[in-house]
Amino acid sequence: MQLQTRDRGALRVRGRALEWGARTYVMGILNVTPDSFSGDGIEEPDLAVAFAHTQLERGSDILDVGAESTRPGHEPVSAQTEIARLIPVIAAIRSRLPSAILSVDTHKNDVFRAAADAGADLLNCVWGLPPALLETALERQMAVIVMHNKSQPRYDGDVMDEVLSFLEEAAVRAVRAGIPAEHVILDPGIGFGKTADHNLQILQQLPRLAGLGFPTLVGTSRKSTIGKLTGRDPDDRIYGTAATTALAIGAGIDVVRVHDVSQTKDVANVADAIVRNWRPQGWT
Repeated sequence: MQLQTRDRGALRVRGRALEWGARTYVMGILNVTPDSFSGDGIEEPDLAVAFAHTQLERGSDILDVGAESTRPGHEPVSAQTEIARLIPVIAAIRSRLPSAILSVDTHKNDVFRAAADAGADLLNCVWGLPPALLETALERQMAVIVMHNKSQPRYDGDVMDEVLSFLEEAAVRAVRAGIPAEHVILDPGIGFGKTADHNLQILQQLPRLAGLGFPTLVGTSRKSTIGKLTGRDPDDRIYGTAATTALAIGAGIDVVRVHDVSQTKDVANVADAIVRNWRPQGWT
């Protein structure tokens, strides 16, 4: 079944326009933490820039840079520590890869401001859209990725009902404040404040998320639910992640956040050809 095609606007960053609905966009992960759950953290700026270049060559449309682990049981770090890890990497990437679209994965306003000054283009916040971060995004005219999260995985009713209510409220608040709707990207927060069964229930209902009318993002890459289903370690969960990616694209999701970019790009190209009627350049 092909998705409905209509003008849904675009993410406009650095003279580029990522048109929503035209194809699926791949967000490549770049962790600059020593305690990433999948063991892929890179703290040295030169090595991080080299990996950023690799992720772009593999097909990343957006690079998501984070300097604080959000894995279960992680040790929080101060804004100063996060800034010390993050800003040299963002500044170096911006200097050497000026056209790269950079997202900063943080929930601290001081970190967000410093990242914006260093050249970040989007906010990716795992704790929704707190007022201070919304104010900074408006001030800097930056797009936002708003994720659902909660401290304990307890839900009175259907988990997706609560997730959608939270995300829609945040999106409406952002638009009323002045952020264009096409620059408000919604993420249901797979693995954040949810059990494995909650995660599966959300993945089963992704068309409801797309139905809110805002751009959408899903991040399942290497997560523990996939590990529980497959019995595999984080660095061996590519195929499990690929299954969720293809199903998410079929449900109308716009962006997928992943570690394994080249494999995901293949999945997205095939799925997009089927559900979005996309074709690669040179297709005859």
